[in-house]
Amino acid sequence: MTAAQPVRDRRIRAIGDEQKAARRVQVLRAAKQVFAEHGFQAATMSAVARAAGLSYGAVYWYFGSKDALFHALMDMEDGELRASITTAVVAARRDDPEHQLTSAVEATFRFFEADRDAVRLIFRDSYSLGGKFEDHLFRIHESYVDDIETFLIAAHDRGMLVDAPARVAAFSITALIGQLAHRRLTIDDGLDAGVVARFIVHLVLDGLRPR
Repeated sequence: MTAAQPVRDRRIRAIGDEQKAARRVQVLRAAKQVFAEHGFQAATMSAVARAAGLSYGAVYWYFGSKDALFHALMDMEDGELRASITTAVVAARRDDPEHQLTSAVEATFRFFEADRDAVRLIFRDSYSLGGKFEDHLFRIHESYVDDIETFLIAAHDRGMLVDAPARVAAFSITALIGQLAHRRLTIDDGLDAGVVARFIVHLVLDGLRPR
């Protein structure tokens, strides 16, 4: 390299759809780290830019505001969680809705264990900010309840469960997952995610077994 050749660094604007997509994810992952460490209110776009190794303007090129960045981050976490659950259910290779449900719940706990910043984002900032952020989280939560309800309906259709409000049961399982995931963020109960998942599923389903 000669003195006349400019040094190319990470602050140069991405070119091409693939590079732009990668740069966008780079910003999102940096934002998650900053939001988890400082909280949404105290976090700044300049701090996100520093964490991403990009210029201040580059961050605004992809996200027009801190609010837009946070919403995009929530969507990314939701997508990655759902992908983890799908992979776990497919890997289970069993046409058994109760086993599939347990696999889905276990995958949820393992996802949060591997990414504690996601727990802080979802269970601390999203609820505390209220308004449109809470509405966004509510939609994500209801989609998760939809998925759990699907497993319960399949189990009922096979005669594994009695007639019961599947939506209420699905919400109960989801609420337990949320509370325990948040608790396990700061308190080590010494239990493997699979043990916790089986406990939750049996705790709810045992009350719905045909007698």
